[in-house]
Amino acid sequence: MSALDELVETMARLRAPGGCPWDAQQTHASLVTYLIEESHELAEAIETGADDAHLVEELGDVLLQVAFHAEIARAEGRFDLEEVAARLVEKLRSRHPHVFGDVAVSGADEVVANWDALKRAEKPERESALDGIPAGLPALALAAKTMGRARRAGLALPAAPEAGPADEAALGEALLALVRAADVQGLDAERALRAATRGMAEGLRAQERAAG
Repeated sequence: MSALDELVETMARLRAPGGCPWDAQQTHASLVTYLIEESHELAEAIETGADDAHLVEELGDVLLQVAFHAEIARAEGRFDLEEVAARLVEKLRSRHPHVFGDVAVSGADEVVANWDALKRAEKPERESALDGIPAGLPALALAAKTMGRARRAGLALPAAPEAGPADEAALGEALLALVRAADVQGLDAERALRAATRGMAEGLRAQERAAG
């Protein structure tokens, strides 16, 4: 039996009668906070150069969340971890025709362009390149994701300053200084950036509508 099979069996036992009362009462909604926390802990481990043992532990904690959600669904007769994995394999193969098909690409940029095109074809209900960006992302991630989508779609972004931070360390210090200035003035930097990003997104969507 593989470790993944053991994981599935372990989760089923934890939620079965006579298992763990806490695990048994969890729902998709109640687990969301843990999924977010574990994802952040994994990101921190990566960014701080954690050793392999720590990285394996944090990856396992994220995998636990996936297995937990899949077990909840399996017990309700909806889907299981096998179906989650099968759908992922299908998506990876369909989104990489340059590997699993006969499409030729010149480099990573073309891979990203093809990925976006295939994603649009799979989700025809999306009317904008910005559709599908989670509104609950932290403000900085939301701004970066919005600009990345817009750039790949060929939309005109607000002009960037002629001179900016030379590297990530300088950028971090500049951002920290802005947050500190906001704090001194009693302003909410997160809310301010989120509002500015919404305004930028509205302008980008207007560009799309004007282009037809």
